[in-house]
Amino acid sequence: MTTPNGHSDASSPTGTDKGAQEKLMLQDGAAATAPSIEFKETSSKLCCLPPCRLVFALMGFFCFFNLYALRVNLSVALVSMINISYMAQLEAEHAELSNATIYTDSVVCEVDGPNSTATAAHSDGPFKWDTYQQGIVLGSFFYGYIFTQLPGGILAEKFGGKLVLLIGIAWTAILTLFTPLIAEVGDFAGIIVIRILEGFGSGVAFPAMHVMLSSWAPPLERGRMATFVYAGAQIGTVVTMPVSGVLCQYVSWQSVFYVFGTLGVVWSVLWVFLVYDKPSTHPRISNGERLYIETSQGQAKGEAKMKLPWLKMAKSPAVYALMMGNFAHNWGNFFLLTVSPQFLRFILKFNMQNSGAVAGAPYLTMWFGMLLGGTVTDFIISRRYMSVTYVRKLFVIVGLGGPAVCIVATGYVNCETAVAVVLLVFSGLLLGLSWGGWGVNHLDIAPPFAGTLFGITNCISTIPGFVAPAVVGALTYRNQTRQAWRIAFYITGAVHIFGTAVFLILGSGNRQKWSIPETKGEDAEAPIPLKAKNEEEVEDRKDTDDANSK
Repeated sequence: MTTPNGHSDASSPTGTDKGAQEKLMLQDGAAATAPSIEFKETSSKLCCLPPCRLVFALMGFFCFFNLYALRVNLSVALVSMINISYMAQLEAEHAELSNATIYTDSVVCEVDGPNSTATAAHSDGPFKWDTYQQGIVLGSFFYGYIFTQLPGGILAEKFGGKLVLLIGIAWTAILTLFTPLIAEVGDFAGIIVIRILEGFGSGVAFPAMHVMLSSWAPPLERGRMATFVYAGAQIGTVVTMPVSGVLCQYVSWQSVFYVFGTLGVVWSVLWVFLVYDKPSTHPRISNGERLYIETSQGQAKGEAKMKLPWLKMAKSPAVYALMMGNFAHNWGNFFLLTVSPQFLRFILKFNMQNSGAVAGAPYLTMWFGMLLGGTVTDFIISRRYMSVTYVRKLFVIVGLGGPAVCIVATGYVNCETAVAVVLLVFSGLLLGLSWGGWGVNHLDIAPPFAGTLFGITNCISTIPGFVAPAVVGALTYRNQTRQAWRIAFYITGAVHIFGTAVFLILGSGNRQKWSIPETKGEDAEAPIPLKAKNEEEVEDRKDTDDANSK
């Protein structure tokens, strides 16, 4: 059926739909798409509802909002859970026994806030854990998180990302609700066990979402859709840290876990009814939107039946580039996430409420950086100003090299809290931009195995989650000084520089030969071509092909 403007009506299934899809298939199984994820032509079958891929993107955004809220709430709550008087006594005893002046800071900041005395008294919590134990508590989440990265991707590719994500987030949310009880009953051992179990459930999220993005995100929307979805993690952090600070100061540290655990349960219920694994299984998607997504992705014949080429993947330099880019980003990310509240509290002397708000600020700019990075990279690639490979490497240089400088400089700030905040905030912005480099590169080099590949790289990249807090805990054990923190900042900067160098040498934006079905040949890496610009052009091509065939 043809509309008055001469285009075929994509909402009406025709006998030529299949032909159109076959004729638009590309060498690498991925065609270009429109530069926006919102189109009038691709609205839902139900009147006045947004496109189904937009609903998926929004629910994905709130998936990672909840994921990080459930993860980072302890980073702020822990400061109120700790018995500060006990820590002060430990440091005084150690200084007296060692007679060592190296534990005395040359510059001591005044306690922030007019009610500093009341704040200190209020935050004197029940748990007598030293800084080393605190580092173990903060890192324990990642002991479980690391083990479900690879299984999460494999299970999502086999059973669908919707089910895997549902189980992972719901499991973590329910355990979060029980965290106060377990901590009070089991003390140090109890909090360690429940955080490991929470990490076990959360570990499936990123690889499972990558599997769903490979089905829902048209190629030229990859950057924006992926960074929008994953930016939910940064907004979750931005909201959780100050809200947790307020809850700790005016309600109780237990309320932090009750509030965010409940939000996770609510999201799980909505996810069941609003999201589906693929456009082809969504009951409310319009024929036009389904055809648009599937045609633009150009599902290659035999691609769905491809086996994981483990050996070839292990030999691929591009995989190791991704691994190091992800590792370096996560080191900086976890450093800001888990230990920055301690730096702000014990060195810059922020009160509980301000500490949570300022520690969350870098994640607000990181969110903006992720959205900006995704938009700019898609624009550059669609206009062919640079190749995909050069674009990815450029954003890794800016997004990982820049924070290395900012984080190291933070260690040399005395009591100029405004300068420290600016450096941390700018670090977050640049880390967000790096997602336009390594973050979506899994979808560039191996679309059929994006979930498993992300699971592999994120498994290795989870190591900083428990190593970084442990390193900081060891460095600052009875030694909360700038000298100790500067060493931690230097280590973080070095990891960023090393990750940047490896990605520049080994990274690629081309689809790798081992991810291309054998029926399509393996003679060369296949870069993503840029063809159809929007749904109307898809229909134009179908009309033209039909005319030529006659």
